Amino acid sequence: MDLKDKSGIGKNSTFLDSFKYAFKGILTAFQEERNMRSHILIGLIVLILCAFLNLVVNEWLWVIFSVFLVIIMEVWNTVIENVVDLAAKDQYHPLAKKAKDMAAAAVLVTATFSIVVAAIIILPKLWQILF
Repeated sequence: MDLKDKSGIGKNSTFLDSFKYAFKGILTAFQEERNMRSHILIGLIVLILCAFLNLVVNEWLWVIFSVFLVIIMEVWNTVIENVVDLAAKDQYHPLAKKAKDMAAAAVLVTATFSIVVAAIIILPKLWQILF
């Protein structure tokens, strides 16, 4: 829903501006969130490993989907944490804790999904190579 009074809210004038701000958001999450850096590093390691395992297209799709999904959920977790902190004015409130815990749970569930995908796709191929 649009705000009626848009004073003080700048609109991106070009698609390039939108891309610039989106990239800035990714960079901010990477710089400020340790878990984001961990997820990106693990995702890159998994993708590099998969490059040597001769995955078929469907396997690549599942692996890439799961890596990106974890990163997306980590961004959403960070957004929720920041908005909750802003609304709660950095004071404890049980609803703020619930919201932050549930956002973290979403990342945990997504990361677990990614581990299951890796177990199904990557482990059998590694097993064949190693044994």
